[in-house]
Amino acid sequence: MNPPIYVTPPMVVLPDAPPPAETNDLLRQLVDLQREQLVAMRQQAASQDGLARWKSFLARWQDEFPDVGGACKQVLPVVERAYLGLIQDLTLKVQESEGDGLDNEFALAEFLDRYGMRLSQLGVVLGQLGTLADATPPVENTGS
Repeated sequence: MNPPIYVTPPMVVLPDAPPPAETNDLLRQLVDLQREQLVAMRQQAASQDGLARWKSFLARWQDEFPDVGGACKQVLPVVERAYLGLIQDLTLKVQESEGDGLDNEFALAEFLDRYGMRLSQLGVVLGQLGTLADATPPVENTGS
């Protein structure tokens, strides 16, 4: 029979704690650093806000083009409808051909000529109108 083996933990010696005044000073420095980081992060987020840039763009040209933002809001649904109509036409064309319509060079070129450029350009126009419509301030009701 073997006697049990007992292992005692090693002695842990903790370093002397810094004086309270020094600890308070370090904590104050940490808080100040975090405040500076927060300010820098807010400035970075503001500089990357694309909508704020478009709002500034519209505000700069407000005197010369006063109604362009409102006009963008008005025509946006029409352009969205045209865009979705083109996408629906494209998908129906591919579904009807069951994937066999794009397997040769001629068919693919015809497909891209018919849909590629129009879909791409309409998407760009839709993106620009949508961004300007989003950047336009809401119309104030005077309640007369």
